Amino acid sequence: MNWQDYIVSDNQVLLGKPCIKDTRISVELILELFSAGWTEKQILDAYTTISPESIRAVFGYLKDCIQQELYFPISA
Repeated sequence: MNWQDYIVSDNQVLLGKPCIKDTRISVELILELFSAGWTEKQILDAYTTISPESIRAVFGYLKDCIQQELYFPISA
């Protein structure tokens, strides 16, 4: 999967936060929902403009960010 087909950043939308293409649904929101215990089905039911592929793209985007070391260090 090519996450770039689903995740975009536009300074005119949510101050440039990465979002699912053609929506105002940010990568951050999707992660917040998952961390709050939402399932993929619940997210798709609540946000009908996104697809299962766009949710998977969020994780592809994050994987590439981590591989490029675009993350915050965690203290032990």
